[in-house]
Amino acid sequence: MAAFVGRICGSGLLSPKSGATLQKVQNFSTTRAWTKSQKVATAAGVVVGGAGALLYALEQSVAASGTEVHPPELPWSHKGVLDSLDHASVRRGYEVYKQVCAACHSMRFIAYRNLVGVSHTEAEAKAEAEEVQVRDGPDEAGNYFMRPGKLSDYFPSPYPNEEAARAANNGAYPPDLSYIALARHGGEDYLFALLTGYCDPPAGVVLREGQYYNPYFPGGAISMAQALYNEAAEYSDGTAPTASQLAKDVSTFLVWAAEPYHDERKRLGIKSVGIIMILGALSYYIKRHKWAALKTRKISFHPKSK
Repeated sequence: MAAFVGRICGSGLLSPKSGATLQKVQNFSTTRAWTKSQKVATAAGVVVGGAGALLYALEQSVAASGTEVHPPELPWSHKGVLDSLDHASVRRGYEVYKQVCAACHSMRFIAYRNLVGVSHTEAEAKAEAEEVQVRDGPDEAGNYFMRPGKLSDYFPSPYPNEEAARAANNGAYPPDLSYIALARHGGEDYLFALLTGYCDPPAGVVLREGQYYNPYFPGGAISMAQALYNEAAEYSDGTAPTASQLAKDVSTFLVWAAEPYHDERKRLGIKSVGIIMILGALSYYIKRHKWAALKTRKISFHPKSK
């Protein structure tokens, strides 16, 4: 560093009388020694970086111009790199879905067998499945019949088809909740904010019949009424069923439903990082062991004396 400063001072670039010419500045540039491939790679990097910055700026401007309020980021217990889902909360969230959400929303991609080992034992999951009646058949006579549910059955839909669902909800179709946590920007933060964010519309906002105001919903007007209140559901473990507790648990349950391999993914990540660190250390040791003799050897030439 001192040598570089000395070169600058000695060249007269800092002198107020001489002035810094373009030729003198180029004497300190290393780009003249670059190969063509290095220049192409640098130009490509500049272009890619500029394009990424532009896309980020456009995304932020579009997000800022929306009509909805963006949900705050909450300190979920499973947000950390090494943190798993709260399985007690997942169980309570299933109870909230069963008692409240299942009246309008389906989860047709989740089967009762998926609950085994996560929130319920096999016997408990079987008991949950047997509470519903499933249409099956045909039998030997060609007739369809109703039977108790099994572990292999999926959660039942509250409506037979989409038309019936729209007719019962003023033309609005309740979305399936199987992957809703991944389908909405903000994930569980958005779900919690939406479920607890109902309020009176501000001045100037006119709602049609059957609509409610929620600032976290795009446009503010939502056809789903507020579903979670204090003691809107009952917990089997005795937890106080406040509105925020209900929203927190059902949001956690929907995160698990959308990503049932959440805990396994993080567990495999920990194993992978450990294996990579061990193999990296072993490779470094072998490299040092193999190349130490070559890099430290001294080759000298001794001419024969005449």
